[in-house]
Amino acid sequence: MASCAPSSAQNRDVEITLVSYAVTKAAYKEIIPQFTAMWKQQHNQDVLFNESYGGSGAQTRAVVDGLNADVVALALALDMKKVEKAGLIQPGWEKEAPNNAIVHKSVAAIVTREGNPQGIQTWSDLTKNNVRVVTANPKTSGGARWNFLALWGAMKETGGSNEQALNFTREVYQNAPVLPRDAREASDVFFNQEEGDALINYENEVILAAQRGEKLPYIVPKVNISIDNPIAVVDRNVDRHGNREVAEAFVQFLFTPTAQREFAKVGFRPVDPTVEQEFAHKYPKIETLFTVQDLGGWNTVQQQFFEDGAEFDKIQASLAAAR
Repeated sequence: MASCAPSSAQNRDVEITLVSYAVTKAAYKEIIPQFTAMWKQQHNQDVLFNESYGGSGAQTRAVVDGLNADVVALALALDMKKVEKAGLIQPGWEKEAPNNAIVHKSVAAIVTREGNPQGIQTWSDLTKNNVRVVTANPKTSGGARWNFLALWGAMKETGGSNEQALNFTREVYQNAPVLPRDAREASDVFFNQEEGDALINYENEVILAAQRGEKLPYIVPKVNISIDNPIAVVDRNVDRHGNREVAEAFVQFLFTPTAQREFAKVGFRPVDPTVEQEFAHKYPKIETLFTVQDLGGWNTVQQQFFEDGAEFDKIQASLAAAR
């Protein structure tokens, strides 16, 4: 009779719980079967995946509150830091995977209606009086935080002052009276409910929507933010579940060309150099690409923009008062 000690050599089934943000689901649908087949061949062991997808902020809170994730793939390092702060992930997780644990990237894009009737070409066009903007809520969506930072940085990284960046960002949100919970809901509002003239979203979400038949013109602004998406093994949970070996192997697998191609097929910009070259024709070049570090780093960004009572809340309060 096999002992109860966890070991791949005993060939017992092993379960992995993957918790990720909404727009990664299509990629993992293809990647997970390839990993499980490889693991089965190499170890003669079945890996069963439990998967959970939703807004990155909401997924982060769920993990902190007890959702037993073995692997977390989130929209931004700020969310991962919250899982670390809760004692679930050991400090230094960024060094536990290749590429500082950034598994894929994207940039922000603006989707328009057929024929682009409002003539939207740049970020500044989103401040026009007659343009209705759809973007998710930065309080519940990691993607929406990237959108906010793309707007702010588009002004700040081209010579604007903090005040100019604040006013510009406020003007865009003035044209966005409804803020869906995550990137997928934002797409649903724009495509299925046909609300708005312009949708700010991940480039990869726009590409994925087009693959599903929701094909509309879009612009990738030449001034843009590098949307870096991290992944980590949840140390406390894998040690309790006895599945660290498989969880770590899965994370490593995500950086292989095989998995990177699947991310690229659904619109993510791959981090593997070879795959990046293979798919280079698919992505418009960015002239001015800035990062969160250029804006002061995540700690600064969180305090300045997204803490309760910080700039985003102030913008929303002022807009609510004006309506």
